[in-house]
Amino acid sequence: MKALLSKESGGPETLKIEEQPDPTPGKGEVLVAVKACAINFPDVLIIEDKYQFKPERPFAPGGEISGVVEAVGEGVTGFTPGDRVLGVIGHGGLAGKVAVAADALYALPDGRSFEDGAALLLTYATTIHALRDRGKLKQGDTLLILGAAGGVGLAAVELGKAFGATVVAAVSSEEKAAAAKAAGADRTIIYPRAPFDKAQSREVANLFKEAVGPNGADVIYDPVGGDYCEPALRAIAWEGRYLVVGFPAGIPKLPLNLTLLKSCDVCGVFWGAFAARDPQANAAHVDHLFRLWAEDAIAPNVTEVFPFADGGKAIAKMAARQAVGKLVVRVAE
Repeated sequence: MKALLSKESGGPETLKIEEQPDPTPGKGEVLVAVKACAINFPDVLIIEDKYQFKPERPFAPGGEISGVVEAVGEGVTGFTPGDRVLGVIGHGGLAGKVAVAADALYALPDGRSFEDGAALLLTYATTIHALRDRGKLKQGDTLLILGAAGGVGLAAVELGKAFGATVVAAVSSEEKAAAAKAAGADRTIIYPRAPFDKAQSREVANLFKEAVGPNGADVIYDPVGGDYCEPALRAIAWEGRYLVVGFPAGIPKLPLNLTLLKSCDVCGVFWGAFAARDPQANAAHVDHLFRLWAEDAIAPNVTEVFPFADGGKAIAKMAARQAVGKLVVRVAE
């Protein structure tokens, strides 16, 4: 099989397509012939050795896949060859085949494309855990979303509306504002590009405050980090919840006096660890997502599909923070 391999630490330009032996499924595993692989920001970090997990090289990045079951290992009863599946696997998806733990896979519903299947789980499962478990989002809340046109950002827009919130989407361009609006955002803000000096930070804070209204944002969903964190926190409501999701703009330093003044919570969101620690709660969330998908209340927004040979270009586009919605690599027809 062909695989797009990381053989040394570095950017997307270091990735090479090479022939590799087909994997064999072990006990409790399923061999999946990969059809599509979504690209997410962890794929940028993992090849630079900046992610929480550092696989042994060589490895293929790509943590979110869809495909067809080719074989099952000992003890697997839930899948048979020919089944269409999707799942989050950590890494290894940018390859022709991958052996995956059976409990990481879900059936891809009939009528849904492999591209949409690959683009569903990571962003929406992260977001439903964030909004429900960590943010305690309820009907009537005001939800401020940073980076609202990315994969997790658009998932937050859709889920926020599905849960009855007023959604304020913060983005960096008119194109991204249009995408957030199309996903259901009630209001959009276009913020300037960081870095910010102190005066600029105050100006951005005023943008957020004006958009969320005098009572502030009950929940802030932040998959961006960097210099956007403090201005957003200044717009939080009394006893609001600030959700820390990711750091493509850098890891912020937060003045904790702001949390005292608003009596607010800063909540980390680590979906992968949550899913491992509480698989039953995660399974309930995933079931909820599939119901919302069937009702067309959510829909993965795949904006660009790359051929396998251009998998590195897809990761480069993600690294440059140019992606709107989801980027997907078509690994095989």
